[in-house]
Amino acid sequence: MINIIVALPKIEDAKGIRGVLMKSGFQVTAVCSTGAQCLSQLRDLSDGIVICAYKMTDMIFTELHDCLPPGFDMLLMASQAVLNEYRCGDIVCLAMPLKVHDLINTVDMMSQTIMRRRRKAKAEPRERSVEETALIKEAKELLMNRNHMTEEEAYRYIQKCSMDSGTNMVETAQMVLTMMRD
Repeated sequence: MINIIVALPKIEDAKGIRGVLMKSGFQVTAVCSTGAQCLSQLRDLSDGIVICAYKMTDMIFTELHDCLPPGFDMLLMASQAVLNEYRCGDIVCLAMPLKVHDLINTVDMMSQTIMRRRRKAKAEPRERSVEETALIKEAKELLMNRNHMTEEEAYRYIQKCSMDSGTNMVETAQMVLTMMRD
């Protein structure tokens, strides 16, 4: 599910956009009338789309965009005159008056981009902390000393136990240390 937040100065307009999106199968996380409300809704979310107008009651879109956490994309809905005046950079823009199919297609495209980013991030291996690396090294050294293994054999042993037990290497190293120290 993609988190979508609609932030428009008139709450009725924001609810109307939410209705259109929901009829098209999108889940709208929140509807707001101020930039501050929007930012408050973003706190517990990792990524998503913020659909906003050029100007809300407390800030303009550039101020909101500068405060967005990483992982959030902005869809600006404004008049063609406003869009011509500002360089939007990495902000996706739709000219008003809005065509429903343009809104749906744009939100769909943005959702697919976020899903690709999620898959890519999931595929990248997570880097181990210094403590985790030290724990694995300590378990390898213990296996090398007690079982007369080479470093590669000790690493492969921890790796195989990790795969067999369905735990990560750090948890397996911790189990090796706990079992062999006793």
